[in-house]
Amino acid sequence: MLLRRRSLLSVVVPAYDVAAYLPACLDSVLAQRTGRTALEVVVVDDGSPDDSGEIAEAYAARDARVRVVHTDNHGLGAARNEGLRHARGELLAFADSDDVVPPGAYAALLAAQRRSGAEGRTDLVTGSIARWEAPHVLPDGTPGPLVEPPWMERLHRQRRTLQIDELPELLGDVFAWNKLYRAAFWHEQQLTWPEGVRYEDQPCTTRAFLAAERIAVLPEVVYHWRIRADGSSITQQRSSLRDLRDRWTTKRLSLAAVQAHGVPETTTVFRDRVLAGDLHRYFAELPGCDDAWWELLRDGVREMWGERSLTRSGLLPADRLVGWLVEQDRRDDATAVAAYARQLGRPLDRVPGPGPGGSLRLDLPAEVVDVGTVATEALALRDTER
Repeated sequence: MLLRRRSLLSVVVPAYDVAAYLPACLDSVLAQRTGRTALEVVVVDDGSPDDSGEIAEAYAARDARVRVVHTDNHGLGAARNEGLRHARGELLAFADSDDVVPPGAYAALLAAQRRSGAEGRTDLVTGSIARWEAPHVLPDGTPGPLVEPPWMERLHRQRRTLQIDELPELLGDVFAWNKLYRAAFWHEQQLTWPEGVRYEDQPCTTRAFLAAERIAVLPEVVYHWRIRADGSSITQQRSSLRDLRDRWTTKRLSLAAVQAHGVPETTTVFRDRVLAGDLHRYFAELPGCDDAWWELLRDGVREMWGERSLTRSGLLPADRLVGWLVEQDRRDDATAVAAYARQLGRPLDRVPGPGPGGSLRLDLPAEVVDVGTVATEALALRDTER
């Protein structure tokens, strides 16, 4: 009788200056029950200045499933790519070393891959996430709150198997680490993480979604993402020129991949509902920004949405207005509206619009912006926003 060889799941864990978090991450990965699938963990010490490399070696010394690769510091994308060169599994996953993989996560991903794979080739499985909001430990010693982002909950509400054109909004699930990939698919498509830029997740996951023959979507939360309380996370540094340049670079790469895919409806959804999705975080940085940052923001908005306009995007009404003002190069007005909306702390006022049928539009004090100088579509509210 032939014995069936166990499949192998390789989890790549880059590590840089994470000595305080790495043990919890590795403990959570090594505690995963993977059934008939064996587990290996490839930790990439990306030239870490702290004890992260030594901690990883200590884990490898007592658990044969852990291997450690030491490199000079080249950044997250390069560390993931280096880890992939050492991964031996037929299946691939990623975990960032300051996060946690909850119990049952890999079992759920593996079960979905087997279940959907029985009906056809499933290249990619994705589950939902929860953010671990700061403070991570409350004064009484209990863990801080875990919050599943509403948009991720919406994308993952239904267990299903699909191709990306059936649910283009899924392209907004840009994260590297809530997914399981077939290694053969990864290598066939020559997927790599961009190196030398931040936000490297989006271009790579976009290409993976577009190329996948079948994608399994799970409602389960399979990853706990830590938002660091000290502000050191890359995604908490949006006011810097480097951050904004990198963001435009990765948006540009992602949009080019979707356009090359050649399905106009998918491109439209991607541009309006995915690519624009995080702009509100940059608009919040307008008060106090310098001239170079403003010019970079304006030029990027015009490049990505100049012909279509952010007034058609899925942004909230106040952010659509700010986006239109940015497109028009009205820096003072865009800054005033962004500051006013933040200070107000609630949705902007609504008043009857100029058209028939009880339509509504935004209303703002004249000292913030003269709404008479703003295009109707930049003030208009949709039926779901009344």
